[in-house]
Amino acid sequence: MLYPEPIERLIEHLSKLPGIGKKTATRLAFFLLNARQAYVGDLSQSIAEIKDKIRLCSTCFNITDIDPCHICRDEKRDKNVLCVVEEPSHMMVIEQAYPGIYRYHILHGVINPIEGIGPEEIRIPEMKERIIREGIKELIIATNPTIEGNTTAHYIAELTKSYQVKISRIASGIPIGGDIVYIDPLTIKSALDNRRNLKEG
Repeated sequence: MLYPEPIERLIEHLSKLPGIGKKTATRLAFFLLNARQAYVGDLSQSIAEIKDKIRLCSTCFNITDIDPCHICRDEKRDKNVLCVVEEPSHMMVIEQAYPGIYRYHILHGVINPIEGIGPEEIRIPEMKERIIREGIKELIIATNPTIEGNTTAHYIAELTKSYQVKISRIASGIPIGGDIVYIDPLTIKSALDNRRNLKEG
């Protein structure tokens, strides 16, 4: 064992974070070791709170500390349009392009038969209920332009074909296989402005 056990254990935990290797984890561990006690205490409390206080909104399935979330509580948003995204981080990107405009439905995944993920494993049944319950007039499908994202978009379009609702898909400008979370707000805005109607093919 190179370092005392508490430091080794911290390095091990930090190295499990996405994008953090052993060297970076070691550097972070020693940063925390030398940091002020108040900072380390605040950091520890923040980590504990995201597990204790953060949950999913019962309406849109956004991550939130209140239910319904602040977006679902916002009466100024367009009640006729529902923007469907894969993850909460994707919703945040669209909010940067169009702040305060849309309401959202977050799937928390995409259809992926190879991984055994079907419509029931993501929030598609709840989306279907919302369309009927809330009288949605347009569904904007903003899944990633990947095979799985496109499969999910077309499944939703087929599922809702008989509904009196416009089904649109964000337009080109986002590269094939790209991730919405890495796209700049201007490109996202253009893709939304030029979205195409899936019912027209």
